[in-house]
Amino acid sequence: IKEMIKYKGHSVYPREVEEVLYEHPAVLECCVIGVENPIKGEDIKACIVLREKYKDKVSEQEIINWAKENIAAYMYPRIVEFVSNLPKSPAGKVLRRRLRENETKKKK
Repeated sequence: IKEMIKYKGHSVYPREVEEVLYEHPAVLECCVIGVENPIKGEDIKACIVLREKYKDKVSEQEIINWAKENIAAYMYPRIVEFVSNLPKSPAGKVLRRRLRENETKKKK
């Protein structure tokens, strides 16, 4: 299963981006995926579950701006989506593939 994201010729490992996002106080859970972009290869998208006390208090753009200051310029997420939960396997592992499939469905 392909996890690496190709953004403008750079290889981006989702785990590295997630580790930085987890440092943000509002982030309870996150999963980073690549979203098809015909010009750039893939855009970096972060699906984020916010901590309860931050819901309606932090915006997607604030997370993007914060990430931009805390990670390499080619690695920060260009798209952030707040979700109520992340799809998980019975063992509790985030199903990154399911998030990518959902993105593909949205584009059709």
